[in-house]
Amino acid sequence: MKILGVDYGRKKIGLAISQGVLAEPWKVIKVNDFENAVGKLTQILKELKIDKIVVGVSEGEMGEESEKFAEKIGAETFDETLSTYNAQKLSRQGNIRRKKRKALEDAYAAAVMLQSYLETYV
Repeated sequence: MKILGVDYGRKKIGLAISQGVLAEPWKVIKVNDFENAVGKLTQILKELKIDKIVVGVSEGEMGEESEKFAEKIGAETFDETLSTYNAQKLSRQGNIRRKKRKALEDAYAAAVMLQSYLETYV
């Protein structure tokens, strides 16, 4: 089963993929607005033939927007509290260069969230 993990943001969306029990950061896409994000992700879903999508949801206004986004693309939601913090910490521990770390930060956060999802449900 191919699962796509999504760290939704208003300007950038981090993506991670799992085809088993391990989540891997994939890429970060830049978006202009909500509808642009839906369109870009819908295209990716068609190209990759994804079986399941999991969108990370935090608290507050951004959490509500993430839930709306998940509903629009037909995704499940999963708590992503501290995923960005944990992704930053892990990438520093892994000696990933700052420039690469910053460029893929959202993809790492998506991978951390997706890995937690896999450990909980798979």
